[in-house]
Amino acid sequence: MDSSSLPRLALIAGATASGKSALALRLAERQNGVIINADSAQVYRDLRILSARPGQEEEARAPHRLYGYRDGALAFSAADWAADARRAIADAHEAGQLPILVGGTGLYIRTLLDGIAPVPPIGEVIRAEVRALPVEKAFATLAREDPHAAHRLRPSDTTRVARALEVVRSTGRSITEWQQERTGGIAAEVALQPLILLSPREWLYARCDARFAEMMSPEGLEEVRHLLERRLDPALPVMRAIGVPQLAALLRGELTPEEALAAGQTATRQYAKRQYTWFSRQPPADWPRFTEALDSDTAMEAALMRLGAAQQIA
Repeated sequence: MDSSSLPRLALIAGATASGKSALALRLAERQNGVIINADSAQVYRDLRILSARPGQEEEARAPHRLYGYRDGALAFSAADWAADARRAIADAHEAGQLPILVGGTGLYIRTLLDGIAPVPPIGEVIRAEVRALPVEKAFATLAREDPHAAHRLRPSDTTRVARALEVVRSTGRSITEWQQERTGGIAAEVALQPLILLSPREWLYARCDARFAEMMSPEGLEEVRHLLERRLDPALPVMRAIGVPQLAALLRGELTPEEALAAGQTATRQYAKRQYTWFSRQPPADWPRFTEALDSDTAMEAALMRLGAAQQIA
């Protein structure tokens, strides 16, 4: 099918603190757009400050969807988000609006566009056994039972190592085999208009440091205090979000404010580095990249022109 006859879907992706939200807001105001969150931390209502969710002023300027709508106590997967995103995109198209995906969670974006592997449900016994293993032992076990999957994963990636191990134990097949049979993606159903932000690293890391310093506000500390009061499972994604472990340690008296600030800034920069690497290598080579700092109106306009020139949305 000619892509010009398909409904449009804009995508602005990149590392944390790269200016995605501001650029998406500018595009939404010009294109009658609906901004749809594609960031795994910003889905949680518990983390407005620590996930740097758009504030009320930004939300008043354009419709925002899938922000702060999930309870951090409940399990939530990339497949769950993709199903919600498909509905939000369809609603925008039905209303005659441009859906604009914005976020830095590559797994979310890939699941939505390419679909998910049709892995059968994992038995509770196997899941409990795998999730109880320390990540070092889980990775060593995975290296024996599914060396190909282990080769593709970081030994410290608790979630993905556990997932790969439980899949091979439950199904007898590598997760990499299942992933070659992805279903449910929407890439062929939309005219995708992507832009990847690959900001200068020094500028990006300075913004990461400044952002975490802002998170150590009374409001940010109060968010973490409320999470601790709920006594949630420490393994839940909301409890492992950047900033939560560091500020929790501060509230428990295990770190000084200076130590918590340094630890949080380091964690934020490391996370941004991983995102930067993923977005520089994983998306298709023909997706436009913007490599300037989004630190001025001139740069913002240049980014929109880069998106528009390549995908005819200007």
